[in-house]
Amino acid sequence: MTAPPDPTVNVAVELAQLRGEINTGLESIKGILNVLVERTTRTDADLRQLKADMEKEMDELRTEVNELKKGRWPLAQIGALVAVGGLVAAVIALFLN
Repeated sequence: MTAPPDPTVNVAVELAQLRGEINTGLESIKGILNVLVERTTRTDADLRQLKADMEKEMDELRTEVNELKKGRWPLAQIGALVAVGGLVAAVIALFLN
């Protein structure tokens, strides 16, 4: 009859397989984390570029709005002058009758 196999050999083999599976899993996790870090870095760079572009556009729009404000007619003042002119015309018409 043959001697039964040594249980410590089986445990050592199982531990070696488990260690290999754990190392494979950790390498897979490291790879996924590296991809996520790269994406985050790229997203941060894209956001900085987008912010710079938006600030440039906003500055251009502010400049255009300020130029338009300088060229607009002062409608409130013109309205007040017309009202005063109408009042003067009404007073003159009142005294001439």
